[in-house]
Amino acid sequence: MAKKILIISPSWIGDCVMTQPLYRRLHELHPDCVIDVFAPKWSMAVFARMPEINHIIENPFGHGALALKQRWQLGRQLGKNGYDQVIVLPGSLKSAIVAAATGIKQRTGYVGEQRYLMLNDMRKLDEAALPLMVDRYTALAHPTQASFNGHSSHPQFNIDPISQQTALQKHQLNRDKPVLAFCPGAEFGPAKRWPASHFAELARRYTAEGWQVWLFGSNKDDDIAVEINNLSGSLCVNLCGKTNLDEAIDLLACANTVVCNDSGLMHVAAALGCNLVAVYGSSSPDHTPPLSERAKVATLNLECSPCFERVCPLGHTNCLNQLTPQMVWDKAHEIKIHPV
Repeated sequence: MAKKILIISPSWIGDCVMTQPLYRRLHELHPDCVIDVFAPKWSMAVFARMPEINHIIENPFGHGALALKQRWQLGRQLGKNGYDQVIVLPGSLKSAIVAAATGIKQRTGYVGEQRYLMLNDMRKLDEAALPLMVDRYTALAHPTQASFNGHSSHPQFNIDPISQQTALQKHQLNRDKPVLAFCPGAEFGPAKRWPASHFAELARRYTAEGWQVWLFGSNKDDDIAVEINNLSGSLCVNLCGKTNLDEAIDLLACANTVVCNDSGLMHVAAALGCNLVAVYGSSSPDHTPPLSERAKVATLNLECSPCFERVCPLGHTNCLNQLTPQMVWDKAHEIKIHPV
């Protein structure tokens, strides 16, 4: 009988993208396995692009919501679906409570937040041995960390040409000119956001070369997108807050080059195989790099970075302010141009 596995997914979009190699590895180890994912509504579009996933179950609990009774009740319902194993990817007690309530025989996850009574297949993470987040996820497919070979494949998303064309028509876009995509937001905080003036200068340079520029993000990123567009002389198409995640994925796949902060959309662009320049400030590509052969990292490696803070503790954010548009331009041209 095929093994049936439930995954309790992370909340952040980028983390969700990085879980795909885990599912691929599970299928390699258990060829007939069935994998369902319990995921927040805002990330479900990411899992819909993964052919390894059988079914996506909505996690109704928002960021920070405790709701212990409701979590337990929902876990009990999930436990009726006949799963052989549940793998808990977040390190929180809240996620483990759902897993414990299912009563699933094998409940797998890393040690964290007093979860010893909740999980019965506990793994102690060796951070030095597994510095990459993607490898930490993939290792959970194996019986022990020692049995993991230390290498994960890259995420790779499916694109439906029909839904892509529908998104282009809906937003009155075309591909008559090569597309430069900007993802200027970073929900984590301003210490991960490249300055709007730098994005605008890059937009002016590319449009002078005959490109068009599309701006991607949520409604939270609209302010910086408006600023970029204004500083560029209204040369950009601002899609921030105007697309859902499904549409954003389809439209990002149209881009000939993408420039992103270290954000969820950066990981999406990498999974789409876009030519990508990922800009790093307070975070580190040693932990969550873009997982693609067609990605380049732009970072200054200053003495004060990475600090992993939401706001620069020194008040200058030099790790991003001093990373010039010319540097990003040069990184983009190190990638072999790949017409989409």
